[in-house]
Parts: sequence; structure tokens; C-alpha cells
Amino acid sequence: MEGPKTIIPYLVVFTFASLVTTLTAHIAEMDEYWTRRLSQAANYSLSSYEPNPEKIITHATQKVGETLVESGVLKMGNSTRRGLGKMYHGPCMVTNPIDKCWRCDPNWANNRKKLADCALGFGHKATGGKDGPIYVVTDSSDNDMANPKPGTLRHAVTRNGPLWIIFEKSMSIKLNEELIMQGDKTIDGRGAHVHIAYGAGITIQGVKNVIIHSIRIHDIVPGNGGIIRDGEDHLGLRTRSDGDGISLFTASNVWIDHVSMYRCTDGIIDAIQGSTGITISNGHFTDHNEVMLFGASDSSTMDTIMQITVAFNHFGKRLIQRMPRCRFGFIHVLNNDYTHWQMYAIGGSKAPTIISQGNRFRAPNKIFKKEVTKREYSTEAEWKTWTWRSENDLMMNGAYFRDGGDPEASKKYAAKFPSEVLAAQPGTAVDALTKFAGAVNCEIGKPC
Repeated sequence: MEGPKTIIPYLVVFTFASLVTTLTAHIAEMDEYWTRRLSQAANYSLSSYEPNPEKIITHATQKVGETLVESGVLKMGNSTRRGLGKMYHGPCMVTNPIDKCWRCDPNWANNRKKLADCALGFGHKATGGKDGPIYVVTDSSDNDMANPKPGTLRHAVTRNGPLWIIFEKSMSIKLNEELIMQGDKTIDGRGAHVHIAYGAGITIQGVKNVIIHSIRIHDIVPGNGGIIRDGEDHLGLRTRSDGDGISLFTASNVWIDHVSMYRCTDGIIDAIQGSTGITISNGHFTDHNEVMLFGASDSSTMDTIMQITVAFNHFGKRLIQRMPRCRFGFIHVLNNDYTHWQMYAIGGSKAPTIISQGNRFRAPNKIFKKEVTKREYSTEAEWKTWTWRSENDLMMNGAYFRDGGDPEASKKYAAKFPSEVLAAQPGTAVDALTKFAGAVNCEIGKPC
């Protein structure tokens, strides 16, 4: 195992050096600005790569165990029925290590940036706009793609330097074209009900260090393209966007937390073209076909460095497939609740490593849709060598996970990191861990 981990970054350096000019997703004119931005982003991605991903896994499982022991939430019982947080009206309750870090502070509105210390998993380095001022979005309009109006979300995300972006009031923002973010930004929807809906989605391309928290993204459609501002000092010609809710292209150190997302034309969240250092946590996803795509294509070897944590999410009603669908890379799927799928839950090709720990999988009633996993474009002899491991997952209604690869992988992790608690909390803990999945309803002066 050590050999490939030490050689991967050097292989990818060569790949990025030779392919930066091909990283042109939606960029109609690859000018000097975008060539420089993508080259820098490729270097950021390489620096975010963790050569010992097992250390990130064991640290995350340790924190989950500590939180459950300290809070005593397992005493709530192991119901197999969903009880989302919006149905809860008691005192503030923290049920996972991310929420424990900030949610029960009644002074959260005056200490918003505490959130930047709370990420877990491969996206743990994301601090967003922690080192910058607060920017208050006061205007829900999105009328000028080239010169966005001050006070709008588009104006905020295209500024240079770090910014912590909040919202004056509840609002629904219809983006007329994709929202192209600069790095070192936090979009923080706490204290308001913020919807990005019925227009284009969010694009995180060629940047690092982004946090998106507590917003609702739904009914996303493709943008037509055109001249769009992508930085304070630059605007460029874009092609038609795909209609993803959130798209990551060559992005690193990204944390997406407590979002509610549904009905996007393409994917809900896609991470491709060498994106890495990502955590997707505490989300609630419904009403969608192809939910998450990690890895652009079977020929996109730059995704070898992709490392993503998917934790404490609820994959809910009317979902069909790709939760996620992975190529290359290393994916940690931790303590999620899979209550609905119509084709499969977790799939992939090109030998990704997928470690599934402590999830709850409830299979559909259709007899031929019980399998959690799906391997594509490979023979059984090939995919049996891929490390796909299910540990402490709870299988319900006939669900089953087809393992592959090294059955002793976990023991090797434990030997490498004996100070960490390896065993993931079992799938029976998922009801507690995902209780407050989705955008949170926070009131100023009260715990969330």
C-alpha cells in the first residue's frame, strides 16, 4: 500500500502539468488569467492530498465515538424510522462531532467564524472566509453577470480575498448564470432561509478553501453561458453550464455542510478534474436521479488524488442512483442514512477505494434492486481487486454490499494508527447522527 501512495503525487504532477490547458469546463476562452488560475489550483490540489488517508478515516471515527459517548444520544434508541430535526422542539441536542463544535452556542451569530474550526474528514482544512470581514447580502437580484451589483451574492463571491458571507434576511435567489466563486469564501445561511432556486447553480472552479453552509439549493437548470464575472478583476466567456447544484472543478479544501438539495437538472454535487480535500456532511438530499458524481471520466487520471468524506447525510425520498458514483480516488462514506434508492446507492469504475462505515442502508422493495453497490465497465476479475469495504453497516430490507479488495485493510489501518479509535459507530447509531441533516433553522440569540 505504501508504494502507490508515495508515487501518486508525482504521477499527478506530470498529468496536471501536461493537461492544465484541457481543464476548460465551461471556459469558452482559455486566456492567461484562467491558465494561471487552473495551474495554481492544480498545485493546491496536490498540496491538499493526504498520503495516509487512513489517518483521516480513523480520526473521524474516533470523534464520532467520543461525541456519542459524551452526549449519551444512543439512549434515544435505534428506531428505523426517520426523525428529522425539524420535528424536534426540545432543548439543543448535538448528535455528531461537527454539530457539537458550534450548534448549541446561543451566541453563534456573534461567533459565526467558530464554524471554520469544525470541519471533519478530508475537507478538514477548509476555513473559508475566516480570515476576512463579514459581507452581508442584502439584495436577492442577479441581473448583471459582468458587473454584479454590490450587496448581491454574485458580487460577494467574486471579490478578492477572504470573505464570510451572510444574509440580511430570508431570500430566494434565482441565478441567471452559474455563480463562479473565488476562493477563501464562506456562504453562511444561518439565521435566514436562503434558497438558490429556479436558476443556475454554484461553480467552484480553480480555487481552494470554500465553505457552503445551511442553504437550500433546488430546481437548478443550465445557464446559457456568455460573459460572466469570475473574479474581481476578470470576466470571461462561458459556455452553457450543466445544471448541477454545486460543481467542483480542480477545487480543494471544500466543505459543504447542512445543505438541503433537490431537483437539479444534472447532478446535485459533482467533484471532478482533480478536486480533492472535500467533506460533504449533514446534508439532506431528495427528488433526484444522479445525485453525486466524483470523477469526470474513466480517462481522467488526475482524479487519482481525489479524497472525499461523505458523512452524516440523509439520502432520502425519490432518489435513484449515484450516492455517490466514483472514479479513482479515495472515498470515505461514514454514518449516512440511505432510506431510498431505485437503482443502487454507491457505484464506481476505475478502481476507486470506497470505505463504507456505519451507514444504514434500507433497500427498495424491488427484488433486483437490493444491492447497495454497482461496478461499471469492468469484469468481475477486475473489480474484485478494488478496495470496497463495508464495516459496521446496517443492512435492512434485504440490502447487501458486495465487498472487494483487501479484507485485512482495516487491521492494517489500526496497526498504522494505534492511538486512534478505528471501529466506526454501527449503522444503528445513524438515527442519532443524522437527526438534524439538512439546512438548519437558526434564530439569533438561541442555540440552533
